Amino acid sequence: MRIAYVINSVEGGGAALPVPSIAEVLRRTGAEVRLFALTCRDGRALPAMANVGLETIVRGGGEKDHGAALAWLDRQIAEWQPSHLWTSLTRATLLGQIAGLRRRIPVVSWQHAAYLKPANRRLLRTTQRLSRLWIGDSDRVTQLSAERLGIGQERLVTWPIFRADPAAPLARVWSPGETVRIGTLGRLHPVKGYDVLIDALARLKDHPVSHELIIGGDGGERAALETAVRAAGLSNVRFAGYVGDPRGFLADIHLYAQPSRSEGFCVAAHEAMQAGLPVVASAVGEMPNSIAEGQTGWTAFPGDADALTKALRTALSRPERFAPMGMAGRTRVLDRFGPENFEAIGRSIVERMASF
Repeated sequence: MRIAYVINSVEGGGAALPVPSIAEVLRRTGAEVRLFALTCRDGRALPAMANVGLETIVRGGGEKDHGAALAWLDRQIAEWQPSHLWTSLTRATLLGQIAGLRRRIPVVSWQHAAYLKPANRRLLRTTQRLSRLWIGDSDRVTQLSAERLGIGQERLVTWPIFRADPAAPLARVWSPGETVRIGTLGRLHPVKGYDVLIDALARLKDHPVSHELIIGGDGGERAALETAVRAAGLSNVRFAGYVGDPRGFLADIHLYAQPSRSEGFCVAAHEAMQAGLPVVASAVGEMPNSIAEGQTGWTAFPGDADALTKALRTALSRPERFAPMGMAGRTRVLDRFGPENFEAIGRSIVERMASF
């Protein structure tokens, strides 16, 4: 089996980061895997691909030149002659479906997003039969894929995109009198809800427990967010920029926040739980299924600064609970998303692909 794994970009963060773990499972079944990226963006995911010896071919074009991208992908497929196409995210899936139809190669497609632009939803609903199998990266995304794209259950499977690591370092334990370090990781984009988090922090100015927020990530919203911090008069918010070592970042905080307006699986929040951190998050995507309310963290309605403030206030009221709550969360994600489960689901998908 030769699998051409087609992705939108090799940008740091997002759906590209779990690719090495997924590709390793596919290769352990005996499949040959080659990665094709339609554009580069910041290229920060490339070192992770190289670390596992995953051959990666990156097109030099942009994000809107779909005709040129399709022609490039078709040439790559004609040259390498894969037995299967494996696509991730909307652009890669739509172009992969066309190329697969032309070359008579079966297509397997990931769905990662809990939110699809209306135009993309219409397109994918029209073309969904061009993919022989669809994979949701979480229970929630699988459910949404069935509902909004009209995919039958016989062509849907869930493979959680996160492979939990029992060897991941643990976060630092909060000590009485210490400033509570709240951290968050993600693109500085409106969908991540950092404006709501800043609003919530402004409402907690007078909270008796000292706390600070560290925002890890880059993106086009940084200037607007920095302006919001200044306008709120907050001196306890810091922008750390792109974080190349997320495990080190998580190990140095006490509480994790994920105020997203929309998510699919949300790897970052699950990595935080893996590190033994309690999580305050929006109730979107897979997070309501993963966070046990009041036991491993707290959830709030997305985009609701009042609800997020209430959840953070509850968390800060008793920081001595962070360590036991965090360890309960770590146990939860290791049980649900441990290496054995991750491997078993991947192998079962390859078995299905062998029959195409």
